[in-house]
Amino acid sequence: MELSDISQAQKERLSHIDFRTYFLGGVGRGDLVARFGIGEAAATRGITLYKELAPTNLDYDTKIKTYVKSRFFIPLFEYSPQQVLAALSQCFGEDFIGSHKPMVRCETPAELNRSLLSVLVVLTRAIYHKKVVKVQYRSVQSGLSDREIVPFVLVDNGLRWHVGGFDRSRQAFIDYVVTRIPDPVIVPDCPKEHESSEADIQWNRIVEISLVAHPTLLHPETIEMDYAMQDGVLKMNVRAATAGYVLRQWNVDCTENHYLKGAEYHLWLKNWQALYGVKTWSLRQGII
Repeated sequence: MELSDISQAQKERLSHIDFRTYFLGGVGRGDLVARFGIGEAAATRGITLYKELAPTNLDYDTKIKTYVKSRFFIPLFEYSPQQVLAALSQCFGEDFIGSHKPMVRCETPAELNRSLLSVLVVLTRAIYHKKVVKVQYRSVQSGLSDREIVPFVLVDNGLRWHVGGFDRSRQAFIDYVVTRIPDPVIVPDCPKEHESSEADIQWNRIVEISLVAHPTLLHPETIEMDYAMQDGVLKMNVRAATAGYVLRQWNVDCTENHYLKGAEYHLWLKNWQALYGVKTWSLRQGII
């Protein structure tokens, strides 16, 4: 049997099995039941069909009673990093079947860098199963170094993807650029309690920021309309760990006296005091 002989509904189930196995390390009947609202018998048939099409992709783990990724795994469907990251971050579902064309003509900014699938599959499985990863990381400041990290989140800063987690060598929670990690490897070790996301103060701290049109603008009402401000203010709750990314992406002037000049500054952080203690605030003087 070939994929061309299978109905679209069956392809979507097969795609879900393939995606979870590839990027999360395994799949069970319950995953299909929850995703598609089908009965367990139909879920079993879906997994059986997948095994017929890709007989070497799944191993059954009797301890956890679920199918896991075999060492001979070859994905049944083709994936692009953009689709994978969208599915993982936006929860749109893993619809990788057939061609994807926009309903109207669209254009997006060019991407200058792209994450490798071979890197993503390791990091996503490590995050999902709470595992430790050994990496070689290339830094602008220190060059190439070996590190062990306990990743727990993927973060899109608007320009590139980061993986956030606990760095054992530096004993701190740090974000790393995914494209600077060539060959991550999951190691047989369990994270300690102080290495979990629950122990990351910056991740768990929520900061309320109040954005207003920059006071130097001649027509602030235009910006208020751009951002759907209420009474001239846009209020947002963001994690302290990602506040710097958000403010940088939108070129927000965060100086106390809104002294930054330039056409790129449409927004001012009215409650600039909210950034006290925010560690992602690496550049002082309000410029990020």
